[in-house]
Amino acid sequence: MRILGIDPGIAIVGFGFIDKTGSKLTPVQYGCIQTEAHTDPGLRLKQVYDAACQLIEKYKPDAMAVEKLFFNRNVTTAFTVGQARGVIILAAVQRGIPVGEYTPLQVKQAVVGYGKAEKIQVQEMVRMFLKLSAIPKPDDVADALAVAICHAHSSTLHDKIKEVTKR
Repeated sequence: MRILGIDPGIAIVGFGFIDKTGSKLTPVQYGCIQTEAHTDPGLRLKQVYDAACQLIEKYKPDAMAVEKLFFNRNVTTAFTVGQARGVIILAAVQRGIPVGEYTPLQVKQAVVGYGKAEKIQVQEMVRMFLKLSAIPKPDDVADALAVAICHAHSSTLHDKIKEVTKR
């Protein structure tokens, strides 16, 4: 199973593709989509959408995992991140790719085992899980890989539940 993890944003969208074979997780490609500040918001959303479509077409994920919005004090930022999240999810849904959504707490719990883990702990576990020589930068990329790992662990749990309920 190939999973695309997304850490949504309007300036930087972190992405990470991982392959899950049994319990083994292998990094395929990771990086970020960046848009220029002081550019028309509609144009920035189109750039995010177009880049997401290109990545999906190139790497052909079986599933996408997206971090749910954590509503902070800056309402304007939350709205623009929500819009970026929307165009990314649209890109997946248009191609028939199922989308899983996870809160930051769920991601931390799945990757570190503790829902209130520090960012550096999550990043280090991502590095270890994927056997990377260094923590991916910028932080948005490591976050996207963490979301993909969370989905990989969640899909394993869902598969086991399906097996038990079939009996």
